[in-house]
Amino acid sequence: MDNIHGLLLDLDGTLFHGGIMIPGADTLIAGLRSKGIPFLFVTNNSSRTPANVAAHLSAMGIEAHEQEVCTSSLAAARYIAEESPGAAVAILGEEGLHRACEEAGLNIVTDSPQYVVQGIDRSFTYDSLTRAARWITGGAAFVLTNPDLMLPSDDGMMPGAGTLGAAIEAASGVKPVIIGKPHRHLMSYATSRLGIDLKDAIVVGDNMRTDIAAGANAGCRTVLTLTGVTTKDNLEQYKEWTGVSPDFICSNLAELRALLGV
Repeated sequence: MDNIHGLLLDLDGTLFHGGIMIPGADTLIAGLRSKGIPFLFVTNNSSRTPANVAAHLSAMGIEAHEQEVCTSSLAAARYIAEESPGAAVAILGEEGLHRACEEAGLNIVTDSPQYVVQGIDRSFTYDSLTRAARWITGGAAFVLTNPDLMLPSDDGMMPGAGTLGAAIEAASGVKPVIIGKPHRHLMSYATSRLGIDLKDAIVVGDNMRTDIAAGANAGCRTVLTLTGVTTKDNLEQYKEWTGVSPDFICSNLAELRALLGV
């Protein structure tokens, strides 16, 4: 692969499964560093702060630093701050989203917001749904960090931010602005962090519906790793569902290293 200006690397399913590193992830990151290839860890996860994500990676043996992490929460906060600096924002979400909004200079409120920004929220209640729907029907803009409907957990699948967002959308009748993969906002934010154009970025991930679709939607080159959600057995079905095809396919991270020359 020529002209590698920057990589946008997915995390869960690409570099690790839960708390277990996928073989070769540590060597891949070390190789990128030794070759001086710019990269960011790019995740739809809105609950963790960049420091939390970096610590999670480091605990598995993958060298990572806070400034190398790009989350849907950071991108959502930046989107709102650029549209309305200092805007009043009601948050339905966890630490990562609260911290991102604070650091973006937004005014976090509990009533009469200009924006309702929502991510994964494991304390979500009927009252949360009621308040969000009332604010949005009253004129507040609705921003959703990421559309993931279900997420893996230690004891099975659990509803994701997208499932909660679907309830708010149904109650309010308003579609949200969606920031995370497969939409392009997160890709645009990540490439701005790297200081490169979207066309010069390479998106690497295991999920055709999120990672590869996001790269295609943003005009980036894409590399699919068959290390997680997408496999040889379901690849053709995912191509049909998404209407996109990856530019490159790697069965494992050793093949990815060979492709990148690291």
